[in-house]
Amino acid sequence: MIAFSHAKINLGLFVMNKQPDGFHALESVFWPVDWTDVLEVHTKPSPGLELKITGLEIPGTLEGNLITKAYELMAREFNIGGVTAHLHKVIPMGAGLGGGSSNATCMIRLLDRLFSLNIPDEAALKLTAQLGSDCPFFWKSAPALVTGRGEHIAPVPGMQSESWNKMHLTVIHPGVHVSTSEAFAGCEPKMRAVDWTNLSAHPPQRWSEWLQNDFEDRVRALHLPIHAALEWLQNAGADYVQMTGTGSAAFGIFARESHAIAAANGALEKGWTARAIAMNACL
Repeated sequence: MIAFSHAKINLGLFVMNKQPDGFHALESVFWPVDWTDVLEVHTKPSPGLELKITGLEIPGTLEGNLITKAYELMAREFNIGGVTAHLHKVIPMGAGLGGGSSNATCMIRLLDRLFSLNIPDEAALKLTAQLGSDCPFFWKSAPALVTGRGEHIAPVPGMQSESWNKMHLTVIHPGVHVSTSEAFAGCEPKMRAVDWTNLSAHPPQRWSEWLQNDFEDRVRALHLPIHAALEWLQNAGADYVQMTGTGSAAFGIFARESHAIAAANGALEKGWTARAIAMNACL
């Protein structure tokens, strides 16, 4: 059984107040991106998980991988049998693209199908939340307004699918890894009332009037390749440019596919990893 786990970008990322559990509340629109890892699973007669990883090298041990943690969680909850899994890694790590979280949720979805568990959506969201803040979003991998630590997922207010049909996205990973702790160290949380209907009500050229990533200024100042990637997209004619997550990937939104492709090709010539993607590819 094979599935594809998508990356995501953040359309805006606002850091709000600290919650009683010690974590900051976040507010962002998560958007699925057609840049995927591949995960294959099969049953095996012996108990436990046998995990193989190809493609991009993932730091750490197989035991610490989120796919392993997802299997262990499902084995505790549902007493499932043994599984072999093969992950082919394509999404860059430490980029703010959510690849690891997506892999973990994809594993739960595949195990649900493999063992015919028929897990309801509400239960699946609670399960995935145990693995990481971004994980619940990937259960549906559909555009969503994500709040709290990531566990609150709702439709994007005022979203009209047709308004995204002519938008194109270029995502650049400039080869830098940014830790979450590093990003939070220079961020000053503050409460704001964000009107997310502006995403559909106004063209991307106007988004910068109210939309931002609260981590971006500090992170781009600390990592010159990220600053260079954001500048590259701006100079390539993107209507809106932003870093995603806590970095290090940057993205630009273009009105013309040819401009998005040209920006991606130029980034590849610089030695960066880049993709040009239709915004509506995952709708």
